[in-house]
Amino acid sequence: MTLPVPTMPRPPVAVVGLGQLGGSLAAALVAAGREVSGWDVDPAAREAAAARGVRTTRELGGVVVLAVPLPAMAGALDGLDVDPAATVTDLGSVKVPVLASVGAALGDRFVGGHPMAGTERSGHTATDPGLFQGARWALCLEPGTDLRRWLRAAEVALDAGAEVVPVTAAEHDDAVAAVSHVPHLLAAALAAAVGEAGPLALALAAGSFRDGTRVIGSDPALVTAMVEGNAGPTAAALARVRVQLDRPWPDLVAAGHEVRTATAGRRAVRVPLDRAALLALGRAGGAVTQRLAAFVEGWVPER
Repeated sequence: MTLPVPTMPRPPVAVVGLGQLGGSLAAALVAAGREVSGWDVDPAAREAAAARGVRTTRELGGVVVLAVPLPAMAGALDGLDVDPAATVTDLGSVKVPVLASVGAALGDRFVGGHPMAGTERSGHTATDPGLFQGARWALCLEPGTDLRRWLRAAEVALDAGAEVVPVTAAEHDDAVAAVSHVPHLLAAALAAAVGEAGPLALALAAGSFRDGTRVIGSDPALVTAMVEGNAGPTAAALARVRVQLDRPWPDLVAAGHEVRTATAGRRAVRVPLDRAALLALGRAGGAVTQRLAAFVEGWVPER
């Protein structure tokens, strides 16, 4: 059933955690004309955000975005004055555990999210207002998700320059295990193996090694929390990689090259504000690019 949702003035946004992701989001939203406040336990992060036009305060309302590490997610709102009517979303890289903790506490006020953006850098000094431009932003639509609140979170992502991919938490975790979490483990394995190969190998390392190991330059504690928080799907995705490595090398190289160099066009679509229709868009590999009154506009790949 399609739910009519009228266009309403966009509420303020409050960002909890003003490191790379949170600080970049706050800066992007300020640039987009949104009213933005935020909080971080680090005074330096608060000062940096304030210099970019973010009002630092413990009083949060509108759409509250949790941009803290996964281990801190459940207690991110402790000690803060949050409007009980606020919509709460997050930027965590794993969704099922966050839904089980934060989602269980907040009920239909919570909408899980994860922007596929970021670099190996961290902290407020890595803030980049353009970080989310063109990025995919997964936004969870569970059976109990309030569609009006989902749209509020979607508007935040769109205003930051991202494209919204409707997913369930379980679908998200399976997908990112393959495209994000296993690549972190492979980067770690490659770096460790080259380290064992000795100083000559490291001296000759160039573009392939740099590109293949870039992500493992991230904070090890953050990477460990990510892969352990999504252990089941990550183990399954890693097993699929091991199977691929057992193939004859010419076949493996050809198959990987075909996937990596495949191109697809885009077909514009208009989707009603309906959970099933939105999830079908995400499952087809598409994304939402614009919110309308009773629809969203977006695209699906066309091969």
